[in-house]
This record gives sequence, C-alpha cells and structure tokens, in this order.
Amino acid sequence: MSIEEIVQQALQEGYLTPLMETEMGRICNSASELSMEEYMALDRLMGALLTGEVVAVPRKRFINVMEELVLAEAIARIAEIEKYNEPLLDVGDITAYALNRLPPLYATTEEGATYQRQRAQKELHELITQQVAGAIARSLDRPDFGYERQALLNNNENNIFNQVSSLLQVYAPNFEKE
Repeated sequence: MSIEEIVQQALQEGYLTPLMETEMGRICNSASELSMEEYMALDRLMGALLTGEVVAVPRKRFINVMEELVLAEAIARIAEIEKYNEPLLDVGDITAYALNRLPPLYATTEEGATYQRQRAQKELHELITQQVAGAIARSLDRPDFGYERQALLNNNENNIFNQVSSLLQVYAPNFEKE
C-alpha cells in the first residue's frame, strides 16, 4: 500500500489504525526521498487529524496471562527434571508447545489480569499442568537438532511487520532479488 492509499483509506474510514501508522512509517523510513504527492497526502492526513475528521486509534496494551502461568509451570517442572536428568530442556520450546494447546487469557488492565489469574487457578490449573507435562515429554523424545535451528530474533520494534519480515527473510531469502 502506498502513502496516498493509506491516507485515502483513513479519510474514508475516519480513523488511522496502528497498522496504517506502521506501514506509513516503514515507507517513510525506507524511501530516500518522498514525492510531492506523498508529502501532500501526509499534509492532508495531518490536517484531518488536527480537525478531528480522522481519529488516530491508540495502540492498546494487553497481555496474555496464560503465558506467565505456563512459563512459571514449565520452569518449575524443568528445574525438577534437570536435577536428575542430563538433557537440557528448552523453556521456550516447551512453553510455546503448551501455549498452542491452551486457551489464551488476555487482559488490558491490572484488574483484568488478576481476574484471569484467579480464574486460571480455579478452572485451568490441571489443564496447564497436563499440557506442560506433555510438552516436556515431547521435548525429551525429539532428536537433538543442535545448531540447525534458528531462534526468533528479539527486535526493539516488536511488531507483526518485523516478525513477518524476519520469517520471510529466513524462509524466502531470494524472493525480492528477482
């Protein structure tokens, strides 16, 4: 999508989403110089934002409480196993495996997070324990891939675009070279 198309969409819909902002930022950062049309579109958007014709949708902060619960359970179980066994277990792999088999528990406030934690302790503790145990069993049974595996990078700008871009660079390195 071009800057002009994003601005046109924002003007039509009456709001500027975080995804639109990110895409415009990516375009502006990657371009050595913007065209006159792009500057005019950005000026139209700025005017619309100032008059309230377009509203910028704020980025919502949220957490998945299930992540912290599963991580805590995985660390506790792995610590017990590693006392008696030699194989080193990957906490990230085990946590991700278990999380893919559990319902998410998202919250946007501290009160919501507290509610989700309490709910999980009452209703989901056994399921969390089962899924972490299953993830550990699977991890112990799989072959050692060694250095063939490439971990996800932790970028400062932790957004969907950067994550997808990183994955594409790994799996399709020659895509844009043609």
